[in-house]
This record gives sequence, C-alpha cells and structure tokens, in this order.
Amino acid sequence: MTTRSALVATAASLLLAVTLTAQTNDAAPSSSGVSKVRIVRLSEVKGQVQLDRNNGRGYEPGIANLPIVENSKLKTGEGVAEVEFEDNSSLRVAPDSIVEFPQLERMATGGTASTVHLLQGMAYVSLVKSNNNQFTLAFGDHNLPVPAPSHIRLQLSGTEARLAVLDGNLHIAEASGTTLDVPKKKTVTFDLMQHQQPAVAKDILPEPYDSWDQTSAGYHARVANVSGFNGSPYSYGVNDLAYYGNFVDGCGMGSMWRPYFASAAWDPYSNGAWAYYQGAGYSWVSPYPWGWMPYHYGSWNFCPGMGWGWTPGGMWNGLNNIAFAPQNGGGGGVINRHLPTVPIKPPVGNQPSLMAVNSKPLVRSELTARDSFSFRQDSAGMGIPRGDFGKLNKFSVQAQQRGSVNQQIYLNAPAQAMPGGRPTNTAVLAGSMHRGSAPAPASASMGAESRGSGGGGNSNAGFSGRSAGPSPAAPAPASSPAPSSGGRPH
Repeated sequence: MTTRSALVATAASLLLAVTLTAQTNDAAPSSSGVSKVRIVRLSEVKGQVQLDRNNGRGYEPGIANLPIVENSKLKTGEGVAEVEFEDNSSLRVAPDSIVEFPQLERMATGGTASTVHLLQGMAYVSLVKSNNNQFTLAFGDHNLPVPAPSHIRLQLSGTEARLAVLDGNLHIAEASGTTLDVPKKKTVTFDLMQHQQPAVAKDILPEPYDSWDQTSAGYHARVANVSGFNGSPYSYGVNDLAYYGNFVDGCGMGSMWRPYFASAAWDPYSNGAWAYYQGAGYSWVSPYPWGWMPYHYGSWNFCPGMGWGWTPGGMWNGLNNIAFAPQNGGGGGVINRHLPTVPIKPPVGNQPSLMAVNSKPLVRSELTARDSFSFRQDSAGMGIPRGDFGKLNKFSVQAQQRGSVNQQIYLNAPAQAMPGGRPTNTAVLAGSMHRGSAPAPASASMGAESRGSGGGGNSNAGFSGRSAGPSPAAPAPASSPAPSSGGRPH
C-alpha cells in the first residue's frame, strides 16, 4: 500500500506542473492578467444546502464537489457546508446561513484573490500559510482582509457581528485611520448600525458547531503538513484519496488508485450529475467524498478481475471535465458502456441546470441504528464520514467478503444537541462518530470538552463526511445522485 506521504508526493508533484497552466478554457484572462479560472469546490454537504451558481436558475440543490464560481451564493437550512480552496484553505458554513462569493480571481502573479460575503448566520474561515493569496471577509459595510495563516469565526446576530479569532492575529483598519489589533483567543464585536469603535472581549464563547469546525480544519491541516514534504501546495483532494482508498498494481498498467468498498462491478461513471455553468457548458460532478481529483485530472482504466482504477497524469480539467469514451478499455480491451453523455443543449426556460445521472442504484454506507454503522460493498466510500473511523482497509476487505459489515459506534456531540442522550439533527451535523461503545457516564461532558480541543489532534474527525451520513438526508433527488466523473478514461 502506498503511504500517505508517498501518495501526496506522487500526485501533488504532477499537479504542480499543470494546475496553473492547464485549466482548459473555463475563462480567459483579462488584459490586466486577472483570470476567473479558479479551482474552488463545495467540498462537504450535510443536510439542507443550496447553491446559486449565478446561471439564472436561482438556488438549486447543493451537492458535494460542485465547482463554485464567482458570484455564486451558498445557503444552508438545517444543514452545514464546507467550501475548499486550492491551497487547502476552507470556509465552513453553519445552519441557517447565507454567503456569497463576489470575487474569485487569479492574479497575474499566480496568487488568488477571494472575497467571501456573509449575509446571514455563521461561518468559519481557516486560511493556510501563503505568500501570494489574498482573502477578504465582508459583512455589513466592512471588508476585512484576513491574513494567512489564521482561523476565525464570524457570526451575525441582529445588528451585531461577533468575530472570534481562534488562531492568528487580525489587524482591523478603522475609518478613523486607527488600527485595531485583535490577537488569538479574543472576540471583537461590531455594531452594524452605528459606526462605533469595535469592542474587544478577552475570551471566546463556545458555539455548538465549533467541534465540527475544529476537526474539519484539522483534516485540512494534516494534508497541508504532508504536502510540505514535497514543496507543493497543490495537494488538492489528495487527503481524500489517502483516506478512502489506496494504490494497487494490476493489468500491467502500473500503479492505479482504487476506492475501498468497490468490487469489479463498481463503475465510477454510474452515478453523478451534469451541472451547467454559463460560458463554460456542462461540468460532470461526482457524489463520492473523494470524487474531486480523479474526475478533474488523470484517467480511469479498467482492469479485468479487479475493476476500475484511477491513474494521475495529463492535464487538469476545470469546469470542462467531460468524460470521453476510451478507444479501448485498457488492460484488456473492455469498453465502459456506462459513460455519461454530455447534454447537447443548455437548459432553457425553467429547466434545471443540474441533471442527475443514475445508470445504477447509488449504494451508500450509513447508520442502520443509533449505535450501528453499516459499511456496504460498492458504496465506494459514499456515506462514510471522513476521518471518523480511522483506517478503512479492513472494513473494506470484510465488506468484500460478506457484502456488508456492521460496526458498533457512538456519537459524540455538544451536550445541548444530545438531550437525554438522544441525538438531535444538530448532533448529527456537529458531532463525530467513534468506533465501539460510549464512554462511562463520567464522560457526559465530552461534548463540551470537544469544543475546546484542537483541530489537528483528533484523528476521529467530526461527523464531517463530505457525503452526508444517513440523517438528515440531502435534498432529493438531485443531491443524492451526486456527480461522478470528469477524468478522461483511456
């Protein structure tokens, strides 16, 4: 099995050479050298999430791995969402929130300029160290440059905006010309109606979704640290590959990556969705929690007796990641007869711009009871929260032998989300799953403690699988058939 660092070194080194120069024809750079070509995606969806992709269709179901373009708008109901940027920086959006993306640009220097505007609710921002990228957080009439690295939480409540500095230091320039320095572990409150000096408090009050934010930020921090060994920031999606599958040798084609929980009958193109983007056409989107890089870069090849595997290499495909029929099946000449066909015409009138494709039923691993999780063969990781269960290879082998395997679990969530020990929807969204039985009653305060834990120290990351767990269900039908493809098979 290929180690995580070796996997990053292989894929990230190849990505470095193509990411900045081979973005296809998604958007042409302006005369000033500024380009709208970005690689930003909706990386996690749990519960009720909608995305307006600035294509004239308004809000449509948000599904994992949807590309996000400039002037998109993201809205959560009883759900949470994460947005991932090219350098592993991330934005997490709590329930009942609205954010928009008025600026997503790549500058002539190669760095990025991103502006995120919080219109309602609460959002977390985690920025990794970068010398060239610029990030601005807008709220009310404020436009706050956020330095990297930093980790902040912004919450809008009535006429107030409360900004908690979880890590890093902020420098807030006031209209009066003064600068307010806000260090780590401080909270600054803005009055959005009256232009008064912001008030700084010496502590940070916990919120129910802090644990989810911290474990998710830790997930990204770990891949950023690993990619550092290779000197490349473009490890975009590599961590997902390391958790949800491994590299194997087969058919004389060298090393190829295969997801866990996938038999020879599993097809990477059976389930997905076509998403239409103005000026770029249709983009193929995968539902799988690892389904970003293998459908925008490299190729899928079929190995008789083993099944489909992904090989890195070639050009990066941004929005134009349509799948082409292979000239042969590779390693045996088996032709894939289930490749999705790109729609010929753009949507017209009230037609949706998100078209589900399901040539086979979509298999999911999921909770089957409050204390039992079922890993199912041919789910290919669908429904398995990222990081929560540690190494998945043994579960995969058992599922291959039996068709499915059940694991006893317990849910760790904020105390207020577990009244009487019964998990609410908030617990499912903000909590984390763990193997085994729940700790003794003396650990009843664990939910509160988890809110203060660091993001990188717990490998059992929060219940933050990019493919949502069983409850609450994603909006049907378009969110279930998440997209699935993009890489060009050979």
